[in-house]
Amino acid sequence: MNIFIQCVILICLFKFSSGNKDSVTCGSTFKFVNQQSGDRLHSHDVKYGSGSGQQSVTGTPNADDVNSYWQVRGDIRNDCERGTPIKCENIIRLFHVTTRRNLHSHKYTSPLSNNQEVSAYGEDGVGDEGDRWKVVCTTKNDFWLRKDAIRLQHVSTGQYLHLSGDTFGRPIHGQKEISCYSYANSQNLWKVDAGVYIRPSSEPLSSTRDENSNTRSESTKNDHFDDEL
Repeated sequence: MNIFIQCVILICLFKFSSGNKDSVTCGSTFKFVNQQSGDRLHSHDVKYGSGSGQQSVTGTPNADDVNSYWQVRGDIRNDCERGTPIKCENIIRLFHVTTRRNLHSHKYTSPLSNNQEVSAYGEDGVGDEGDRWKVVCTTKNDFWLRKDAIRLQHVSTGQYLHLSGDTFGRPIHGQKEISCYSYANSQNLWKVDAGVYIRPSSEPLSSTRDENSNTRSESTKNDHFDDEL
C-alpha cells in the first residue's frame, strides 16, 4: 500500500472518530432549542382543550425549566444501543423525561395556527407509530452533530417539527405553540443545548459539566458522559 493511500485512510478514520465524538448519541438527554426564536421544546401535564386532548407540547423561553429535557431513543422498530451516534436520516423518538411520554404528532389540527398538532403521548415511553421522527441534517455530515442545526420530520405525515410563534394564554401564558408544518423553513430548525451526552463506551471520558450542577441522567456505571447542564 503506497503512502498516499495510507494517508487517505488515516484522514477518513480521523474524521469518523471526530464525528462520533461530537455526535448526539442514543440515550443522551438535552434541551432542544428553536434556532429562530430561542425557545426550548417543552411539555408538562397540561392537556389540549381541543384536537386530540393529549398532553400539550410548547416552546418556552425559560432556560431553567426542568420540563424541557428530552431523551433520544431509537425507533420503535429498531431500538438503538446507549451511546451509539445518531446518523443523519435515522428514525428516532424523543422521550419527555418529566412526564415519560413521547414527542408525537398526528392529523389533528393544532389549536392556534391550524397546522398539524404536536403532543406528548404514550405511557412510560410506550407509544405508537406517531412517535417516529427522522433526523434531517442541514450539513453534509454523516452524523447528527451537537453543533449543527437539524430538522425533525414526522415519519407518518412528512411534516416538520415547527414553532409557529403563536402564543398561548392561561394556563400556559406566554408559551408558544409547537406544531408540524409542511415545508422546511427557519422556524423548524432545532439545535441541542444543555444536557447529558453519553459517549460510546470505547471512547475516553470527557466532561464539560457546569461546576454548579449536580444533575446527571440515570445510567449504568459503564456509560461515558459529556455533561453540559
